[in-house]
Amino acid sequence: MLKRIASAMLVLGITAALAQPSPQSCSALAKASLTNVKILSAAIVEAGAFPPPETTNDAPFYKQLPAFCRVTAQLIPSSDSDIKVELWMPVAAWNGKFRGQGNGGFAGVIDFDNLAVAVSLGYASAGTDTGHVGSGIDATWALHHPEKIIDFGYRAIHEMTQTARTLTARFYDKAPTRSYFAACSDGGREALMEAQRYPDDYDGILAGAPANNWSHLLTAAVNGVQELSGSSYIPAAKLPAIQSAVLAACDKLDGVADGILNDPRTCRFNPSTLLCKSTDTDQCLTAPQAAALKKLYAGTYETTGQLVFPGLLPGAELGNNGWGSWITGDAPGKSAMYAFGTGFFTDMVYSNPNWTYTSFTVDAGLQAAVQKTATALDSTDPNLKPFLSRGKLILYHGWNDPAISALNTVNYFNQVISVTGQQQTNASLRLYMAPGVQHCGEGPGPDSFGQFGDSPLFPLKDPQHNLYAALEQWVEQGTAPSEIIATKYAGTGSTTHVTMTRPLCPYPEAATYKGSGDINNATNFTCTTPK
Repeated sequence: MLKRIASAMLVLGITAALAQPSPQSCSALAKASLTNVKILSAAIVEAGAFPPPETTNDAPFYKQLPAFCRVTAQLIPSSDSDIKVELWMPVAAWNGKFRGQGNGGFAGVIDFDNLAVAVSLGYASAGTDTGHVGSGIDATWALHHPEKIIDFGYRAIHEMTQTARTLTARFYDKAPTRSYFAACSDGGREALMEAQRYPDDYDGILAGAPANNWSHLLTAAVNGVQELSGSSYIPAAKLPAIQSAVLAACDKLDGVADGILNDPRTCRFNPSTLLCKSTDTDQCLTAPQAAALKKLYAGTYETTGQLVFPGLLPGAELGNNGWGSWITGDAPGKSAMYAFGTGFFTDMVYSNPNWTYTSFTVDAGLQAAVQKTATALDSTDPNLKPFLSRGKLILYHGWNDPAISALNTVNYFNQVISVTGQQQTNASLRLYMAPGVQHCGEGPGPDSFGQFGDSPLFPLKDPQHNLYAALEQWVEQGTAPSEIIATKYAGTGSTTHVTMTRPLCPYPEAATYKGSGDINNATNFTCTTPK
């Protein structure tokens, strides 16, 4: 992603008035006195001098960063809080805006890559570990630490935002003219939490694949682990056969045979068609495996029949970001679904390191999860009137997300309409569903549409190809986004090239093939409302 910014920087053309504070004004921030805040350091990082983090995929990009004021801080809103924050502010060419960074999974790290992207584009930007250190699949920090769960749930992002905006105003002697937040997955949950709890924090929010119904999502995750246990376990080696069967049954339903289901909800694939005739091979499913797959597609329900969380959608089971990583893993107990679900119930819900999923039941598990964590972790309130009366919100979700069912976001969007009203929703909220796209990106569909604020061929200033740019244009110029052109790239570095473009349409519209022309060219599709 970072390589894409280099070309964008050349053409960005900052139009805001340039603020050029002195290095002394940065070091002076070390003495700032703020409630429940300890400034750990404040110093100028010279151009190209920031050492790349070990986790980055593009270390050379950091050599291109401009000089910036780097502030590190510890936020202590409770006696058990230890929220680390980084604030980066360009010394020259500030665009007058602030951008908050989100997290993924259980958080635990600060997103240096996106801080680097933001400061290179002229933003003052802040990120946080949300109050603990650990990998994105580690929840052990939460065991017996309810205040840290609250920090992770909503307090850290809000406190980061308030502190960073205050320090930004002091550094530049001018408050940011606009504030934006863009993130995906847990970051999408954080984004909706900000819109629901703190509607004045941001002017524009881009929330991708939100894990906002956290308690229900991870109840369904443990249920999925149980469904795939024992003889029901589906090894990753069988995923090619499953995807091939799905596409054979449903690929042509949208009028285009392209390996992408435009709307997987229309697919009525029956796993029983893959039943082994005799010998069990990678090309077929045993009866227990077929039954488990059917349940994964169907969703998780209480014994009363009440939906807990919608099921996975068929059509893009393969890929680096597909079912092999999230659902099946390399072996039983090795999937991301297992790590997130069991970590949540072990360390957050039951606070018992000896808890095991074999004792789990959906009804009891959901009840415990909601009682223990929903207030802190779930951002499901459909009443967005306070935020939408002043700000703009864009939701997006890949239709073939194996981590978080895309139906969850569709359901939330419809709930917002019913509570907030169609008129206000139309004025300030959009939802974009991305066919063939998996969790926050990848998959067979065109998965680059500015959801991370950059694009190699269509930089930040192009709102037709860039969802983040469209958000800023909506906030600052009042131009509501319509269709966004998503792009599929192949190759790396100098060999990167476009293989497909396709319009993303504001839901409930969907891209429809006009009947002639190259199916890999967006101009041969139009946005229409399904009948």
